[in-house]
Amino acid sequence: MNTHKLSNVPLADYRLFLSKAGCRAVSIEGGHEKWTKPGLLRPIIVQTHVDPVPEFIIKNALRTLGLTKKDFFMILFCE
Repeated sequence: MNTHKLSNVPLADYRLFLSKAGCRAVSIEGGHEKWTKPGLLRPIIVQTHVDPVPEFIIKNALRTLGLTKKDFFMILFCE
């Protein structure tokens, strides 16, 4: 995975990021996981059948969490 771009992020790494960011999976329905954490205005939906995760999905999640691209890599690889 290129550490400078959000493209080609494996689904397992995306789930690990969400977990490290304080989110937890609350339900799974028909190939979609719903992740949430206290304080979020809306849940983050993960398509379990799409691997690698598209960049726009990650950017939407970062916007929902109030994080930056740099935060993504810091949380995923440094914590």
